Amino acid sequence: MYFSVLLVTFLCGSSFAQWDPNTAYDRQVIVHLFEWKWTDIALECERFLGPYGFGGVQVSPPNEHAIVWDPFRPWWERYQPVSYLLDSRSGSDEDFREMVDRCNNVGVRIYVDAVINHMGAKALLDGGAGSGGSSYSVGSLSYPSVPYSSWDFNVPNGKCPSRNGDIQSYQSIDQVRNCNLVGLPDLDTSTEYVRGTIADYLNNLIDIGVAGFRVDACKHMWPGDLGEILGRLNNLNTNYFPSGSRPFVYQEVIDQGGEPITAEEYTPYGRVTEFKYGLRLAEGVRGSNQLKWFQNFGQDWGMLADNNAVVFVDNHDNQRGHGGGGGIINFEESRLYKIANAFMLAYPYGFTRIMSSFNFHGDTDAGPPSDGSGNTDSVVINSDNTCAGEWVCEHRWRQIRNMVGFRNTAYGESLQNWWDNGNNQIAFGRGNKAFIVINNDGYTLSETLQTGLPAGVYCDIISGDLESGSCTGSTITVDNSGYANFNIINGEDPVVAIHVNAKEGSSGNDDNGGGSSPTFPPQPLPSGYQRTVIFIKKQTISGQDLFILGGIDHAQRSGCNSYADTSNCAIPIVHNLGGSNSKFNGWKTGDNYLDWYGAEDDQGKYNYETPAGTPLVWTTNQAGYSAKVSSNGYGYTPLNTWGDHYWMVDLNMDCDKTENGWFELKAYLTNGDGWESNRSQQTCGGTIGGTKPYVSGNHFARCGYVNVFEFESNLCTINNF
Repeated sequence: MYFSVLLVTFLCGSSFAQWDPNTAYDRQVIVHLFEWKWTDIALECERFLGPYGFGGVQVSPPNEHAIVWDPFRPWWERYQPVSYLLDSRSGSDEDFREMVDRCNNVGVRIYVDAVINHMGAKALLDGGAGSGGSSYSVGSLSYPSVPYSSWDFNVPNGKCPSRNGDIQSYQSIDQVRNCNLVGLPDLDTSTEYVRGTIADYLNNLIDIGVAGFRVDACKHMWPGDLGEILGRLNNLNTNYFPSGSRPFVYQEVIDQGGEPITAEEYTPYGRVTEFKYGLRLAEGVRGSNQLKWFQNFGQDWGMLADNNAVVFVDNHDNQRGHGGGGGIINFEESRLYKIANAFMLAYPYGFTRIMSSFNFHGDTDAGPPSDGSGNTDSVVINSDNTCAGEWVCEHRWRQIRNMVGFRNTAYGESLQNWWDNGNNQIAFGRGNKAFIVINNDGYTLSETLQTGLPAGVYCDIISGDLESGSCTGSTITVDNSGYANFNIINGEDPVVAIHVNAKEGSSGNDDNGGGSSPTFPPQPLPSGYQRTVIFIKKQTISGQDLFILGGIDHAQRSGCNSYADTSNCAIPIVHNLGGSNSKFNGWKTGDNYLDWYGAEDDQGKYNYETPAGTPLVWTTNQAGYSAKVSSNGYGYTPLNTWGDHYWMVDLNMDCDKTENGWFELKAYLTNGDGWESNRSQQTCGGTIGGTKPYVSGNHFARCGYVNVFEFESNLCTINNF
């Protein structure tokens, strides 16, 4: 009875919020960018995930971890915590904060893989220095940077009933939850100290701006202990989320039947990863079960309730054959993988997570692509938007990323107009918003089917995109009665998918109710947009603020006027900086162009102060400075490598509107010097450098790079990021 009262109180107090993914615009898909660096994830949020309507990113564990050399830097070293410092293979604390801020600013949430069941593995190494330089000793169970000692673990304190301290039988609940998992020292989460220490770690991440957690190895923790920890979590950061928002929690519980521990035990505390889903879906796609039976796929098949499940085709464990991975489909079988993901993203069950992998070539220990010292390689993007080298990037495959738009469009719509041929050809719709047809038989599908959609010419988003109102791939014509004809051969992509936000003649970015939140996916930013940073050194005093104005000189280009949205000399921009700087946040709102005429018509104010142009923020290169650009909107940023008083703006800029990549700017200081005088800039230094393409009395910068100037100086430096 006492437990029941506590449980009801917990559920009512959280208002079921730990089941809400907290995505912007009700986006319905997250992606696991497995082992990506924080700097690469920040870029991916801005250039791809935001524009294509992804809701968020599951990131690899950000805590300090062991460094394992034998085998050479395996992926699983990330699951060997040695402290809760944010210094990992993926980057530094500052890199992590900047990523969270930049991703949130484009509506892409961050979900942390939280490893809280255990610490670094006794069976694999005996200590040394972690990824952040912290010392530790597994033999003595000493992790001073937390700190943890032997008092904080189950095995040395007599709680594990097995002979050797490891789990020997998964039929013993006590062993599974109180003994070491493959030698990983098992934390005693029943103690007040351990619970509080873990909650402090998670709360630090919440305060930075993460949206929630994938909690690792949950069935190895007692549900009540986990509930106590999760009940101590802060509400989400109000810089990014509505007041009172709770962190999204989804718990890794591998439950495929046959064991006494079940996934349902953990549903009172958040969603749970539904491992049965990928196995059963693989059977249907491989043909060992007929797709005609999948009309009621989900809870009726013995899976979790829809609102409790996080579903996926594969994950980082089972794509390697771990965690019940036998029969799972992964990127190595591209045709089957695209079919499976198309079904998952179209079918109304669970909250969906897709996988973004790296090639491991049969070596299930292999770490991410890296150099000879084990430093993770940056992700390089090919001209066709796929990834180069060993990064697989399934989320960038057209057949998968366009289905993200399908799921967002179909959100809230029920399954309608199911059709099958009695075998492995199926079709179904989602209300009057979307329709999919799958041909997984060995012969051509040729059918006229009721789609439920309004009349029109639709883009098949599997074979192409909607660009400037036209379809680049095949089209499907829906008549006035909702019927359409489908002819699908049994080839590499035996799927056709259509939805109302991908019709010929539409923009693909309709307003959702009076111009509020857009219905996703919008079209990506045009290819000409590139991240561009400008620094201007100027020592200021309290009450002074620095702005820039710019674009192209009116004497250089015709069609220029004082209205930024119609002037050929104004350059479209999107601000990247966020944080809690209310003055800057007010001034950047509605600042959509770099132009010569001060505040734009709808540009925001701060306490009735009108901005003088595009606002900059004060920065320093002192890593120990109390304020950070990523969280506070001013202060330390790793992009500043020079010193104090470098004012900065970080933009996505339309480079196609520049003069061969160059544009002009001049600074304006309020309550002080006002305009800079005319400049006579010569050739710039730096890793890129260059010489201005024409003459004017302004600074010249290059789009797509880091540009460094000094107030009232002709010096200039242009660097790569």
